[in-house]
Amino acid sequence: MKKLTLLLLVVGQCIFAQNTVNLDYYLPQNTTYNSDIPTPESVIGHEVGEWHVSHDKLITYMKTLAGASNRISLENRGTTYEGRPLLLLTITSPDNHRNIENIRKQHIKLTESGSGSLDTQNMPVVVYQGFSIHGNEPSGSNAALALAYYLAAAEGAGIEEMLSNTIILFDPCFNPDGLQRFAYWANTNRSKNLNPDNNEREYHEVWPGGRTNHYWFDMNRDWLPVQLPESRARIATFHRWLPNILTDHHEMGTNSTFFFQPGEPTRVHPLTPEMNQELTKQIATFHSKALDKIGSLYFSEENYDDFYYGKGSTFPDINGSIGILFEQGSSRGHVQESDNGLLTFPFTVRNQFTTALSTLEAANNLRQQLLDYQREFYTDARDEATGNKGKAIVFGDEKDAAKAYHLAEILKRHKIKVYDIARDFTEGDKHYKKGYSYIVPRNQKNSRLIDAMFETRTEFTDSLFYDISAWSFPLAFNLDHHETNFSHADETHSGISLREGRVSDKSNYAYLFEWHEYYTPGALYRILRKGIRAKVGKTPFSIENKAYDYGTIMIPVQNQEMDSEALYAFLQKVAGESHITINGVSTGHAIGIDLGSNQFETLELPKVALLTGNGISPYDAGEIWHLFDQRYDIPVTKIDESYLNRVELDKYNIFILTNTWGSLDSDIKKKLENWVNAGGVLIGYRNAINWLKKNEFITPELRETEITAKDITYEERRDFHGAQVTGGAIFEAEIDRSHPVNFGYKNNRIPLFRNTNIFIEPDEQSYNNPIRYTEDPLLSGYISEENLEQLKGSVPFKIQRSGDGKVIIFTDNTNFRAFWYGTNKLLMNVVFFNELM
Repeated sequence: MKKLTLLLLVVGQCIFAQNTVNLDYYLPQNTTYNSDIPTPESVIGHEVGEWHVSHDKLITYMKTLAGASNRISLENRGTTYEGRPLLLLTITSPDNHRNIENIRKQHIKLTESGSGSLDTQNMPVVVYQGFSIHGNEPSGSNAALALAYYLAAAEGAGIEEMLSNTIILFDPCFNPDGLQRFAYWANTNRSKNLNPDNNEREYHEVWPGGRTNHYWFDMNRDWLPVQLPESRARIATFHRWLPNILTDHHEMGTNSTFFFQPGEPTRVHPLTPEMNQELTKQIATFHSKALDKIGSLYFSEENYDDFYYGKGSTFPDINGSIGILFEQGSSRGHVQESDNGLLTFPFTVRNQFTTALSTLEAANNLRQQLLDYQREFYTDARDEATGNKGKAIVFGDEKDAAKAYHLAEILKRHKIKVYDIARDFTEGDKHYKKGYSYIVPRNQKNSRLIDAMFETRTEFTDSLFYDISAWSFPLAFNLDHHETNFSHADETHSGISLREGRVSDKSNYAYLFEWHEYYTPGALYRILRKGIRAKVGKTPFSIENKAYDYGTIMIPVQNQEMDSEALYAFLQKVAGESHITINGVSTGHAIGIDLGSNQFETLELPKVALLTGNGISPYDAGEIWHLFDQRYDIPVTKIDESYLNRVELDKYNIFILTNTWGSLDSDIKKKLENWVNAGGVLIGYRNAINWLKKNEFITPELRETEITAKDITYEERRDFHGAQVTGGAIFEAEIDRSHPVNFGYKNNRIPLFRNTNIFIEPDEQSYNNPIRYTEDPLLSGYISEENLEQLKGSVPFKIQRSGDGKVIIFTDNTNFRAFWYGTNKLLMNVVFFNELM
């Protein structure tokens, strides 16, 4: 009873503290504030930390602040998928604002040739402060309210000096859609009497949660691929300014304290200069001092790493900047029990606010060192690049212009010079075709970033990774690529554009297009949806002096619902919008199969359903949703597991079960089993294979890795098991190009991304193994020796009949983070050509 009384007393005190917290709780002591600058409460209607700020209120306050302060300018850099603005505040002294473009140009000059004449002693430092890239890690964006007020309203010599010496690029919310989603959840479940019980609904948001953006992407993995609108806005800002420090404010588990970088010393990417980590350590001393002052616990140099350059805290490190990750133990709502006592939302906000200020203090104290380091970084990079003068990387696909274009597009976003090739040429055994290939000179400013994006690495000092260990872009895009001579470049053409699509000739007989181009699935869907009959060729052939590969689509002109003129006009529109060439032919007589052959199979319009909800990985489901919706304009019906049993599945012929994070109930098993037996095609990804095997949908023989710990201490056990995780690496597989799953691929080998340890034995019949890992499969990244042995010769793809339907499985993610263009077509081939398999 005494314990209960004590708990109620503590909770009561917490509730009182929550209800009475005000700006003084966050702001530095002994500082005066300009009364003309509105406080957050006066605009959004509540104190910082009393409620979770919604994105619309956050933006309203930032706009109000910009209108009231001559220290702030505001720009809208675009919108999210849900139409929310991507605002950036530039905060500095009024004098700097009047000269802001000249300051920016001078800052950029520091990174260019001839920068030695610049006097860094009198140059402002540039700090990019960004908050809550994960929407359900909201203390960052809520701290942005208090921080923006402080920077606009604080008075005194200290703040004036800091603003004179600093350009602050202030991004109040990296993830507007996710923050809005989570604020709605936390606020709608908030009680008047705040309840810290961990079982309270407030702390258990519903699937998919607010972490991700609209399509359920983890945006803190998109700094290098730049596939999302939010990423494109912040990357454009980054390269426009090249800040000296970039901060990224996150949250972690409720029972944790506060983390700031540097991270684990053995997990720093080798391309990152040592001085980067030294400066990170110096900056860390300012965080320690600030957190000591308010009595907050913290840790550093463990758990988190600086390896994958696609994260916000690591991306700056390959660009001459210092990336800083902050991780605050999360209240996940307004107040929650933790191992460190009652964790209140205002407390989490105060830690983020405090370290945001200590960052600015560090930037000012280390200003000249940071500027000199940035100059040195690019000077050294130029020296390295000079040694590669005349050298270049060529990449392309002579059959697929779109894939090559989209990689060139990413490079251009990172201010990397990319050129068309001057003429067709051959390097090694690969043919590079003008209009389908691009060339990247080694000798250019961002040469280190090029190295980071194109390298393959298979040796590491550590076997643990916070994220993926490989991301080589030409492998991700499945593009031919070679080191070559820059003389192949057409230096007059540095602009890039998607190849124009067209119908070559009007026909009264048939139209043909090969399946190689990236956007052919979208084109075929539009054709089938229009009610036009289309067939796919199962064998190569030649007609009218042109060769056609496996998977060529044939559209006969006769016996269609539209006449030949309307068909021609429609196909012209489809070709143009899909960036493909459709050829009209005047005869069905071919070398090989004729167009009337039974080797052409009639195609069915795919009607696709995707399982979502509890137990399903929102990342994997979101990647598939994004692929269908954004890339191919193919509708996909997202069905939540909670109401699947009430859905008539007969209207769908494809059902996709992505990676699972939990178990699915027996009713789902029965529903899907009946549907497959009646003729449906069930596609299972990654861990869904285990569920499908357990529930007897499939019967593949799996290889098991047996690991025994020898000479491993209790303290080392976690690292021992962690070393067996295949967290994300790239492997080579042989493919049978005649199998429909491989239609549209011109080479007989393909790079696959893998982040599972599911190993399937090959079938005795070789033709049932259309994709099979080679005996020396590792292309880039980390895998343990034990798992590598299991992977050799295994198969990542299987088909099994079940009644009148099929179950098709992939061990690997063919759609990883939206930039793995090279394997997207494997899924689309199953969607369109499963009847041939």
